[in-house]
Amino acid sequence: MTRGVIHQHLYGLISFLFICLSCQEKQKSTVNLIDVTFRKEGVLQIYKSTNDSLITSFDIELAEDDYETQTGLMHRGSMSRNQAMLFIFSDEKIRSFYMKNTLIPLDIIYLNALKQVINIKKNAIPLDEQSIPSIAPAQYVLEIKGGLSDLLNIEKGDRISFQKK
Repeated sequence: MTRGVIHQHLYGLISFLFICLSCQEKQKSTVNLIDVTFRKEGVLQIYKSTNDSLITSFDIELAEDDYETQTGLMHRGSMSRNQAMLFIFSDEKIRSFYMKNTLIPLDIIYLNALKQVINIKKNAIPLDEQSIPSIAPAQYVLEIKGGLSDLLNIEKGDRISFQKK
């Protein structure tokens, strides 16, 4: 056999194998859902600014490091009315959150260094990646189930206190 014939046969064989392999049904990949459960790490109270009366209490999960802050309440299918997540930052500055991979509507409550409410984004839309900024520098951010801030009448100026477990 000549070199040219060998190359033709080799080229034909490679082409045949390529066609056969590309026609095979691709295996479907499966997505493993993350089962994220609530971890009670403390208790938080919200007080009315006008008369210092207790509005409500929440069991809280804390977000204090970069990973916890970036992950937040992502991938959770539900949240109880008495549960919340408190983001604690070391400094006070304009904060911005979004709802990427967040499956439930949330009220996002921005608080200053004195732990006073400076603004609330009500019923943030699940999976929306649009930026939701604070209107003033914030050191704390509290996320609660969407609609609760209206139901509980939480307003600008109200304050929080919390205790870690």
